[in-house]
Amino acid sequence: MTHRDYSMLGTDGQRAVETGLAAAEWYHTEVPRKEMKVLMQRADQPAIRDTLLLFGCMIVFAGIGIVLWPSWASAPFWLAYGVLYGSAMDARWHECGHGTAFKTRWMNDWLYQVASFCMVRNPVTWRWSHARHHTDTIIVGRDPEIVAMRPPALLRIVLNVFGILDAWNGWGRMLLNASGRIHPEEASYIPEQELPKVIRTARVWVAIYAATLALSLALGSILPLMVIGLPRLYGAWHHVMTGVLQHAGLADNVTDHRLNSRTVYMNPVSRFIYWNMNYHVEHHMFPMVPYHRLPDLHAAIRHDLPAPSPSILAAYAEVIPVLRRQLRHEDYFLKRDLPPQARPYREDLHAAALGVPAE
Repeated sequence: MTHRDYSMLGTDGQRAVETGLAAAEWYHTEVPRKEMKVLMQRADQPAIRDTLLLFGCMIVFAGIGIVLWPSWASAPFWLAYGVLYGSAMDARWHECGHGTAFKTRWMNDWLYQVASFCMVRNPVTWRWSHARHHTDTIIVGRDPEIVAMRPPALLRIVLNVFGILDAWNGWGRMLLNASGRIHPEEASYIPEQELPKVIRTARVWVAIYAATLALSLALGSILPLMVIGLPRLYGAWHHVMTGVLQHAGLADNVTDHRLNSRTVYMNPVSRFIYWNMNYHVEHHMFPMVPYHRLPDLHAAIRHDLPAPSPSILAAYAEVIPVLRRQLRHEDYFLKRDLPPQARPYREDLHAAALGVPAE
């Protein structure tokens, strides 16, 4: 059994660099250049529409919640507001971080800043963190965004359904940065010239949270915190539910996204909240394709990909048995079958990782 070191400063990361896994050349399904150029075209209209709908719903739900406060009748509206704050913002942070949600740059940057605040993710730190995630997807010791480690930290995942670990760690890192310090792991992938921005952003956030806490104390009510801060906890469940499915139970230390990423068909509401990131193999292969074109990209390359999971429930029916087995055998993983017409996996490139596939 292999014992994995997920630290960005550990032995597995060093080994990935030495063996060529870090910043490697990844497999891509062939798409005609003219077709890919069309798919990569950015547009403002879809994201403006979705953003107006998102913030409109948030204002309505929070407004009703405030009017009905402190009655339990307000609970459904806070729960709905929380999902948009603590889960939909995860997808907005992600897509705007890629700069592909809008055609207009300042729109991407504005929504990215707002979404980063809601998710308690320093926008400077996480821009570089996510760049590393795409460069070294599920490469142990290189990817700082691995959720389902091996053996699976199931308690960590369950706690994050309520935002307990990720949010608290985010607030802790916010205070660390505001004090003028940078965590050593973050310093390993953030360019030195960007570090003052990390500190400056954290100090602005501390001021906002301090003002919110002061207002709560002055009112003798947690109502201001129900609008800012607490939704990151009580609204986190949807982004954890969908996020776990991205890579859990699949291969690590490979350079073919068909082996380490999963596409799942989802209902329209979840797709709106998740901003089409359920097309996750497609997104990792071609991250510059905007979210609203991912269904089209899926149609163009699905002949070369493993069959998508037909639903969220079906995906978990596949994932949970693998995670349970990984508790005892952390080298175990699920190798998904390709359609007959697909180009085969490069077994020669992934011999070590593919040595213990699912039965």
